[in-house]
Amino acid sequence: MGSPLSETDFSVLDALGHSTLAEKHRPATSPKRCDKLLKAGFEIVTTPPSGNDLAFTHAVLCQVGLPRSKVIGREFRRQSGTMWISIQAGLLDEGYGPIEQPVPYGAMPRLALALVSTLAMRSNSREIHIGRNAAEFLEMMGMDDQGGRYSTLRKQMHALAACRLQIGNKGRTFNGQPVDQFDAWMQSRDHRQRALWPGVMVLSENYYNELRDHGVPLDNRALRALKGSALALDVYTWLAHRLHRIEGRPIPLHWKSLREQFAQEYAGKDPDKDFKKKFLPALQAAQAVYPTAKVKKVKGGLLLLPSPPPVPKRGT
Repeated sequence: MGSPLSETDFSVLDALGHSTLAEKHRPATSPKRCDKLLKAGFEIVTTPPSGNDLAFTHAVLCQVGLPRSKVIGREFRRQSGTMWISIQAGLLDEGYGPIEQPVPYGAMPRLALALVSTLAMRSNSREIHIGRNAAEFLEMMGMDDQGGRYSTLRKQMHALAACRLQIGNKGRTFNGQPVDQFDAWMQSRDHRQRALWPGVMVLSENYYNELRDHGVPLDNRALRALKGSALALDVYTWLAHRLHRIEGRPIPLHWKSLREQFAQEYAGKDPDKDFKKKFLPALQAAQAVYPTAKVKKVKGGLLLLPSPPPVPKRGT
């Protein structure tokens, strides 16, 4: 993980005008994860993104994301203002006929989708190579191959490849499922061997064209630092898409509207309060790796202020 930030590091942050990185935006999380986020934030502040630091994701998924927890049933819906998304579980041939897949959920498919989108943008092609094996794919996402990550990756990649994704906005509906062709990550009949990794994925033409025309640039170092929280990833991509588009006066957002966008599944006696308890630590984590994001906590909600994007525009 590396050593904690030194006094010299804090002096550099202060000189760059980011002294609040380790104070105002110190995430309310475990000391180990907090240090990791602050180290990533320090690197992002002091070293502009280049090469493999540049990542991309679909603009719609910055506003209405995948589910964060397991879905009971075969469909998940989320709506933000006039924009909505429907994700329907599909079928995938795993070598012996069609198998029902779940709705993709959690941090893994978010990171996987950002990675395949990034690889497509780099290669300027819908057909992308996703590594020689699963371990290499995990490494590209900033993960090791320990624990149950292989089985989680297989399950979520199959769910992502099989799902049907519809997006609607202001009377227009279009199909936006990301994957057009995926050779299943098949289990070997010899259980002593690892499952066979497909190596290639083909994105759908609609998804690829939208990504090419409206892809949102992200800092891959931030994605890796936030990989343990689907909500923090959602907050980061939302801020990356939203803040630099604000012109003029700041935009106030109430907790109710934020909950409707990020967590419509929250219910009970005081859903807004319950959501706020989960959202604020995720916001702090996102701001730790997006230090130039100007978001203020105000009575009843948040205030969004114009901010530079996490990846500077070309020529700036």
